[in-house]
Amino acid sequence: MAVGTQLRLLLWKNFTYRRRQRIQLAIEILWPLFLFFILISVRQSHPPFQQHECHFPNKALPSAGTLPWLQGIICNMNNPCFRHPTAGEAPGVVGNFEGSILSRLLTEARQVLLRTNGQRLLRSFSQLLPVLRRLQGS
Repeated sequence: MAVGTQLRLLLWKNFTYRRRQRIQLAIEILWPLFLFFILISVRQSHPPFQQHECHFPNKALPSAGTLPWLQGIICNMNNPCFRHPTAGEAPGVVGNFEGSILSRLLTEARQVLLRTNGQRLLRSFSQLLPVLRRLQGS
């Protein structure tokens, strides 16, 4: 039997089956049309607007390390959108947070703690704290 004949017989069988169940046939035809008209009405009531191409800053995943992951969360809290590609979009770049406040704070803390006189500096800070509390009270 040829493909055209098989297709014609299959369509005839399907049409005969559908003709016997009229309510189901009406629902199967009207439901997609109903959804389509809803989509058309939403599209007409809210026309599209032109927006530039959006580049978001990169955010490291936890597998990149705890510090890059936290910096990605903290530094991009408001999720800004830029017109041009950001610095961290190059392949293989983990983060572009070198100038962030958190990076500078950790770098300075590392320098203070790793110095040989870092312990002396911390002791002087602990001596300075009671003086600052007395000044705050007066």
